Parts: sequence; C-alpha cells; structure tokens
Amino acid sequence: MKLLRITGIFIALAVSTSCSVQVVKTADVDKKENAAFEYVVEQFSDIKVLRYQIPGWEDLTLKEQKLVYYLTQAGTSGRDIMWDQNYRYNLTIRKALENIYQNYNGDKSTEDWKNFEIYLKRVWFSNGIHHHYSNEKIQPDFSEAYFAVLMKATNTKLEPSIAAVLFNDIDTKKVNLDESKGLLAGSAINFYEKGISLKEAEDFYAKKTSPDAKKPYSYGLNSKLVRNSEGQLEEKVWKSNGMYGTAIDKIIYWLEKAQSVAENKNQGDALGLLISYYKTGSLKTWDEYNIAWLAATEGNIDYINSFIEVYNDPLGYRGSYEGVVQIKDFDMSKKMEVVSGNAQWFEDNSPLMPQHKKKNVVGVSYKTVIVAGESGDASPSTPIGVNLPNADWIRAGHGSKSVSLGNIIDSYSKAGGKGKLQEFANDEEEVALAEKYGEIGDKLHTALHEVVGHASGQINPGVGTPKETLKSYASTLEEGRADLVGLYYLYNPKIQELGLVDDWKKTGMESYDSYIRNGLMTQLFRLELGANIEEAHMRNRQWVSAWAFEKGLKDNVIEKLNRDGKTYFNITNYEKLHDLFGQLLREVQRIKSEGDYEAGKALVENYGVKVDQKLHGEVLERNKQFSSAAYSGFVNPMLVPKLDAKGAIISIDVKQPSSFAEQMLYYSKNFGFLPLTN
Repeated sequence: MKLLRITGIFIALAVSTSCSVQVVKTADVDKKENAAFEYVVEQFSDIKVLRYQIPGWEDLTLKEQKLVYYLTQAGTSGRDIMWDQNYRYNLTIRKALENIYQNYNGDKSTEDWKNFEIYLKRVWFSNGIHHHYSNEKIQPDFSEAYFAVLMKATNTKLEPSIAAVLFNDIDTKKVNLDESKGLLAGSAINFYEKGISLKEAEDFYAKKTSPDAKKPYSYGLNSKLVRNSEGQLEEKVWKSNGMYGTAIDKIIYWLEKAQSVAENKNQGDALGLLISYYKTGSLKTWDEYNIAWLAATEGNIDYINSFIEVYNDPLGYRGSYEGVVQIKDFDMSKKMEVVSGNAQWFEDNSPLMPQHKKKNVVGVSYKTVIVAGESGDASPSTPIGVNLPNADWIRAGHGSKSVSLGNIIDSYSKAGGKGKLQEFANDEEEVALAEKYGEIGDKLHTALHEVVGHASGQINPGVGTPKETLKSYASTLEEGRADLVGLYYLYNPKIQELGLVDDWKKTGMESYDSYIRNGLMTQLFRLELGANIEEAHMRNRQWVSAWAFEKGLKDNVIEKLNRDGKTYFNITNYEKLHDLFGQLLREVQRIKSEGDYEAGKALVENYGVKVDQKLHGEVLERNKQFSSAAYSGFVNPMLVPKLDAKGAIISIDVKQPSSFAEQMLYYSKNFGFLPLTN
C-alpha cells in the first residue's frame, strides 16, 4: 500500500546488453558550494518536475554505496515493464516520439512544436499515453496532420492505426472503474488480452485454490491473462524466459550483484529469494520472499522491487512494476519508531468492533528513509509513504514494514507554491494552524496511516481476500480505512503523551481542517470539469469527507459557507467530527472483515465518485490565479561510479540531471531492454 501525496498545506498542490557503467552529462547540483539546491527542474502543462537530494550519502561505506547503486540499476532495468503494462502500444509510441524529438530539424519556434514537446514530456511523466492520475488518455494540442509532417521529416515509422490512437477515441481510459462501461472492456491497461470478459476472468480465478486456504497465494500478481490457440485462458507469467524476460534478466543481474554486497545474512537471503522468484515466477516463492524481507530489519539500506501495487488492475489482481531504493534516516526514524512501538495500544483503543481487532499486532516497523532511486510505478510520480507487504495473512502473522520518504517530502515542501492555503482556508485561524502545525500533522498522519492503519483490523475466518470480496472497491476502501485510523488518532491526547506533538488538540484541528478542505473541495482542481473521480486515493478522501459532512448535518458539525461567491468549509465541533470518523472507521472495518461488497460499493458510489459540478467549476476558476502545477514528480539523482584500471568501483558520485528530457532519453537508450511488442 502506498500513500500518494501530502494533503496538508497544498504541497501537491541502460545501455546495450553489456551492463557496463555509463557516463551521463549531469549538473552537479549537490556539490555546488554555498549554492542553494535547485529543487525545480521545469514545469509544463499540469506538471512540475523536481529534484531530491540524498543527504548523508558521503557517510555510507563504499560497500553500502555499491549496494545502493546495484539496487537502483536493478530497479531502472525494469522501467519499460511499467510502460508496457500501462498500454500495449506505449513502447512503440515512445520510440516514435523520441525519434522525432531527437531528429527534427524544422522550425522549433512554432506553437505546434512547443505543444509536441509538452505532449512528449507528459507521456514521459505518465509512463505512457494515459494521464498518471486521472487515467484519461492525454490529448495532444497539435493536429494529426502536423504529426504526420513530423514523422515524414524524421523518417519515423509508426503504423497508421497506432498513430491514430493518439488522436481518436479508442482506449481513452487506462483504468476504468465504471462498471456500466465494463471493468475490462473499458480499460486500456495491458493486463488482460482484448476480448476477455469480466466473467471469464472472475471464473478463471475462482477455480484457483491455494494449498493452505489461510495463506492464499496472490494469484494473478505477476502475469497477463491471455487466450491460447485453443481459446482457453492462461497466464503469461512475468519471469526470466517468460513475458518481460529480457528486462527481468537484467534485474536479476543487478540483484545478484547487490546480494554479493548485502549488509547481513537476512538481507542476502531475502535478495536470493527475490532472484528465485524472478527466475521461476512462483507465487509460493513470492510469499517466502516477503516473509524473509520482513525479517531483514538490520542494516542501513532497504528496497522495494517487483510487481507490487494492484491499483492499475480494475480487478485488483495484477501488480505494477515498481522499484524504490532507500537509506535509513536515523534521526527521524528514532522519533517515528514511537508510533510502531505503540501499535498494540492503538489497536486496543480503536473504535472497531471487538471481533475485528487484532489481539496481537505483529512486527510493525516504521522508518523515515532517504530515497536514493525510484523506478516504474514510483517514478516520476512518487508516493510519500509505503506499507508492505500487501497480503493480509502475511501482515497478520509476520507484520509489515512502513516507510516515510523523508527527502521526497522535504523536496515537495521546499518547492511548493504559496497562496492556495489563503485562498481556500475558511479564516485566518485556519491559516495560522496550518502554517504552524501542517508539517507535523502531515508527517504524523502518514505514519499513522501506514503503520497503524494498514496494520490494524482482521478479516473474519472464512472470508476471502478483499480483492475477492470487495473487488474493484477494495483499494479505495483500504486507503480510506487507513486514513480514518490516522484521523481518529490525530485528535487524541495520546499522541502528545508519546511525545509526538507539542499540542495534540491544535495538531488534530489542523489535520481535520486540511483533510475536509481537500476531500470536499481542493483536490477537485486535479480533475477536468465534468469528470467523475476514478483514482482510489481521491475517491477515499471524498467519501470519507462527504460521509462525515452529511452525517454531521444535524449537529452542524461542518458548515458549508459562501462568501462573495466563494465556498468554504468550517468545522464547528472537532469532538463530534472525531466521533464521526470513529463511527465510519468501525463500519469500513466491518465491510472489510465481513466482505460486505454491497455496503462497500454503496459507500464509495454514494459519496466518493460523483462531483458537485458547480463547486468543481468554482474551484477550477479560483485555482487559475496560481501558477503552481497540480502534480509534481521527480528526476532521480544519477549514481556515477568511478573505476580503477581493473574496472573495479572505487567510489560513486551523486550527480543531478540537468533536465527532464536528458534523463528520460538516457533511460530509453540505456535501459530499453524490452521489444516494442511483448
């Protein structure tokens, strides 16, 4: 599970096949003495591209630096898997667009060319032609005729039917969650062969049984569902000598090098199981790896690598490829370990029904980390917090690891725009609370969401997994459940007693203000007017906020005000809102524990999908005054090894890419291990 972005003070608001070390032109931003770090790379369309630093890099030993380097190389080696997962023509289209970009010698001062550049950058940012957040196909602001001119001028080859996809109404949605349009038929995601029906897919997996029903395999996690020559359904497994095998072999190569410099036996054993999983595709090995990975808690370096989150599968089976490499932030981790150390207290004192509480919350670890590299589903658009593994039975029996991406949050904060808070907050008291308590409130909500939220509660015996019982609503219900746990405890004196905040009440008030403001109003500037909400996290923020607003109407818990034609939300009773959050948390846990699909569907559809169009139009109009982009993401620092005469690494420098295009082209050239059609 991952937390996508901060909701407080609007912060959202490689080479051939030889695996040799590459040289890349970079801007050495980190080592400019006495110069301010340049966080912003560029801004285009609705996107701002940022940089992040790797503080403490020089304090790592050479062996630790090698481990980080090998793990980042492994992660980036699978980059094109994510592109192909997102859409079957993405790699073909990217090759054509990049060929035009690098070889066009015509007039580059025209609006058409500028719009072409913006379109390519948007495609790069989204790992494909569908928007990374809304899932809608990105519309070019240049004509099909102009694109034909560019292709001819650069001798770019692209099948006419594929070129037409950029402009027509085919495959308009990457992930469709509107059941009336067909969860599979309406989704362009490349997880299911075209023509396979929802019923066929559900029937296929209904027949699969795990050796131990209490430890169900994550069926479908690492495969594409296709129809064979006899018309029967089968899985094309993502593994060495299987689908995506050429890229996976590169991942394995770098993971084996990482294993050779592992910090300890547990870490090395876990890497060995991950390598075995990539070689065999065995879901049994995947479970064994996750348990071993959880046991590898010592050392300064950790990582996430494989097919992880299932948000992009409308049925919730298949994992998108992802890589994150992280270094422990010792100072912040000590502070945040307090949360994980008291996980049982939070569980025992939650408003859940007794039968839904865990009697023994196992092995919840929490660290603030420094990101050293990201890839696939985590790049360029990155989460700010992650809690893994996702299998409920592993979490219940072996615990979980939660991390907060500290340097990513820091970069968001330092590159954030100003003014939106003043525009949308109800009054000066709200602004003052946000300015003083917003940062700590965001960090604490992330910690509570990831550590306590995702680790809390248990499923009733005999009830299937959420993807089986709650289906397409499982992800948003789980994210909302974790949010509610955080919200419930943010307004509680216990967090001050534990030394996490100086003033629990004001921290809680600010967190409630920002959550309601964002859930009911300000997150709407991410959507085009007239659109419904599709993304799981946006849905959960709205259904949590809208449900609380409606249930509090009788007592006027949250006022909806209008001043000078502008809408504001004002919380009049924080104690009652705290109680409402508790009531909703209890109900959402019941839905998960009992597998109550109809209740889960009703909650999401009634409160989380439809948008108040009048309010939406107002928000978009008020937001026009701000130049800050709606979405932010990152280029990755480049780790550049220095070699001795024998080719051995003697040091590794951190360099910053000078531009977004530079890094994207470098990745395409040096990590393009897949054929265009897979």
